[in-house]
Amino acid sequence: MLIITIPSQELFNEATQEFVSSKEQTLQLEHSLVSVSKWESKWRKPFLSKESKTAEETLDYIRCMTITQNVNPDIYNFLTNDNIKAINDYIDSPMTATTFSELGSKTGNREIITSELIYYWMIALNVPMECQKWHLNRLLTLIRVCNVKNTPPKKMSRKEIMSRNASLNAARRRKLNTKG
Repeated sequence: MLIITIPSQELFNEATQEFVSSKEQTLQLEHSLVSVSKWESKWRKPFLSKESKTAEETLDYIRCMTITQNVNPDIYNFLTNDNIKAINDYIDSPMTATTFSELGSKTGNREIITSELIYYWMIALNVPMECQKWHLNRLLTLIRVCNVKNTPPKKMSRKEIMSRNASLNAARRRKLNTKG
């Protein structure tokens, strides 16, 4: 969960030609599958796509992330650059210490990932539904770990075994400073 504070401000509204002010507001935000699902149901397009989002779509996702109750909808117009940076850093954070080796990974998977597909993965892998409220990157990492652990190990070809053994032997020779 991310907690941000939007400071009290006074801005000039060009449309109405008057000053608008806001009180300081603290928001609790959660980048989760629930937030993505809310956003996708409104915008009817995948959130996790390479296509960039408009300012309106981005602002609306921040609204979908908000778990603070009874927030004045106008407060989102007063988000500072520091608030936006903190939100983007939070969304981009892996939220886990788990890392993956990219050896033998599939490249070029063009499957469109939507919230329903992630829910399907959760059901297929028996991931508890309460995980839908986890940070999205952490949930996706858990799903990936489940996939890796459920996949039988790939047998190495004779060429791959010989190449690996040759590199291990070369490393040992360098370490022990021997010729063979």
